[in-house]
Amino acid sequence: MVQLFSTRRTEQAAEAMEPCPVPLQGLLLTASLLTFWNVAATAQLTVEAVPPNAVEGQDALLPAHSEGQKFYGYIWYKGSQVHESHLIIRHIISTNITVTGPAYTGRETVYPNGSLLLQNLTLNDSGVYTLQKVDEVLQSQNVVVKLSVYQPVTQPSIQTINSTVAEDDSVTLTCLSEGHAAVSIRWLFNNEELRLTDRMKLTRNNSVLTIDPVWRADAGLYQCEVSNPVSSRKSGLFRLVVLFDPTRSPGLSGGAIAGIVVGSVAGVTLAAALAYFLYFRKTGGASDGHHLTEHKLSASNHSQGPFENHLSKVDEIAYSALNFNAQQPKSPAPASPTPAASETIYSEVKKK
Repeated sequence: MVQLFSTRRTEQAAEAMEPCPVPLQGLLLTASLLTFWNVAATAQLTVEAVPPNAVEGQDALLPAHSEGQKFYGYIWYKGSQVHESHLIIRHIISTNITVTGPAYTGRETVYPNGSLLLQNLTLNDSGVYTLQKVDEVLQSQNVVVKLSVYQPVTQPSIQTINSTVAEDDSVTLTCLSEGHAAVSIRWLFNNEELRLTDRMKLTRNNSVLTIDPVWRADAGLYQCEVSNPVSSRKSGLFRLVVLFDPTRSPGLSGGAIAGIVVGSVAGVTLAAALAYFLYFRKTGGASDGHHLTEHKLSASNHSQGPFENHLSKVDEIAYSALNFNAQQPKSPAPASPTPAASETIYSEVKKK
C-alpha cells in the first residue's frame, strides 16, 4: 500500500515544482483544483449491507456509494481497526491491481466502484467491516458497516414428564430447539398467542413454561415458536389433558374451596349470634316493662289514704286467720264443714 501510493505522491510533487508557462492558466488551474478539493472533502462515502441479516450459505453485498467523487483506490478491512493484519483486499483503480491480505478467505470479490461481495457466508463472517477509500491527492476516508449472519432455525419440539395432569397439580413444558440459532421463543395455545396469567411463569429465555396450579381451562393444544431475523419455525401440536372433579366449580383450587366453606360457616355463626342478640334484647325489654308495672302498682298502694290502709290491713289479718283455720285438722264430731264457712267469711271480708 505504501509503495503503491508513494510513487504517485512523488510524481505529484515533481509536477508541482515545474513552472507554469502561462500564469493566467495556472491561476485558473489552481482555482479548479481548490474547487475539486472542497467537493471531495464534503462528499460522503456510505456503505450498507444487503441484506443486513444474511443466511448462512448465501451471499451478501457491501455496496459503496460516493456521489461524483473520484478515488485512487479501495481498501477493505475485517473489523473496525485499520491495520495490515486485518486487511482483506486492496484495489488500485488506475492499474487495476488487486492485493489480498491476511483476512482474505478466497470468497471475497471487490468491484471497481469499491463494493465488496461475500460469497457462501459462514457464521464467522458476522461482524464489522471497514472500507477505506483513497482519493487522487492521497487523502483517505473510512466508513464502517455491520453484517449479521444467522443459521436457519430448526423445528422445535415440546417435552414434559406427563401430558395428563390432575387439576390443582403443576405441569412444566419445555421447548427444545437444536443448535443456538433461535433468539426468540413464544408460546401458543389453541393456535393463538398464549396469554400469561399469574399461575404461569416463563424461564430460561422463555423456553420453559410452568403452570402452577393447573386449571381445567388450561387443557388444550400448545405450541412453541422459535425465530431469528432470517427464519421462524413452530413445533408440532402438544395436547395437555387435565383431569378434574365435575362436582367442583371450575377454576377453584382446594384452598379456595376451603376458604369459601370457612367463610360460609363464619357467616352463619354471625347471623345466629345477631338473631340471638336481637331476641334477647326484645325479651329483656318486656321483662323490664313488667317490673316497671309492678313498681308502679306498689307505689300506688303506698299512696293510699289512712282509711284504705286500714281496710287493707283488716283484709290481710282476716285472710291470714282464715288460712290458719283452714289448715286446722278436722274434728271427729260431725259438724258443719269449716272450709265452707271459712270460704264464706273470706268472701264476705273481700266484699267489704
